[in-house]
Amino acid sequence: MAKNIKKRVEVNVSPLLRKLEAITLDLIDTPLLGSYRSIFKGVGLEFDSYKSYNSSDDAGSIDWKASSRARQLLVKTYVEERELNVLFLVDISNSMLFSSIKKLKNEYAIELIASLSYAILESGDNVGIALFNDDVIKQIYPTKGRTQFYAIIKELLDPNIYGGGIDLEKAIDFVLGYLKGGSGLVIIVSDFFGLRGDWVKKLRYLGAKFEVVGMMVRDPRDRTLPDDVGEVMIQDPYSKKSMLIDPKILKKKYEDYVKKQEKELKETFMKCRADFISLSTDESFIKYLLAFFRRRKAKWI
Repeated sequence: MAKNIKKRVEVNVSPLLRKLEAITLDLIDTPLLGSYRSIFKGVGLEFDSYKSYNSSDDAGSIDWKASSRARQLLVKTYVEERELNVLFLVDISNSMLFSSIKKLKNEYAIELIASLSYAILESGDNVGIALFNDDVIKQIYPTKGRTQFYAIIKELLDPNIYGGGIDLEKAIDFVLGYLKGGSGLVIIVSDFFGLRGDWVKKLRYLGAKFEVVGMMVRDPRDRTLPDDVGEVMIQDPYSKKSMLIDPKILKKKYEDYVKKQEKELKETFMKCRADFISLSTDESFIKYLLAFFRRRKAKWI
């Protein structure tokens, strides 16, 4: 059963920040920040300076006009232009208020977004958010700095924003018009329940324009039914329709259906040139993020 929508979102930011700083310092060279920087590129290369040509350089990189003026062979050197705009597209609908354990799905999502935002800002990129249910109700355009981090956390911790239906199609449409130019990474954080409309077509457009990662956050009870209870009443978080069920009878069919649905969801993202990570609120997201970075990095080797 979903907890009260107006329940205070129980995320203690101070210890979280200390934890994030420790994680960032520990992983700065390899798994998290190092992999992030090598996997998600900026807009390209920017001219830096000239240097004398040597035999190890590509002869095609010789700048003949500059070489003629300097009377020696010169090649251009470049530096990477980061300025990557990272936007978290965050589902704040009714189903994200569900929990069968101590942590609501939206609380888990807040810690996930806070961790990634902190790491991304430390790497020098821009971070922003767009919060959606039936509509996009809050947005902060990607930029840098510690002030931006706290602005994002402040919006995520507002208990009054959570609830409502879900319209991923409209949310993606918003992003397509919101992020202008440059290089972009869109991270969709949702349990991906209740999807309707032509969201797959919009996701395909999004994947053609930006880097896209879907991060599916689910509660253990989203995947399996208890087998140690009698009949229970369940309720659809969007239609509010209720049904009395016997978990023992439906357990196997339910689990098979969920596995099939999650497999199809992942395949849909992949077909739309987007990555996909499956997360569970009873497990740390850190190991899943590191595994994701390793898998994605392997594609570039």
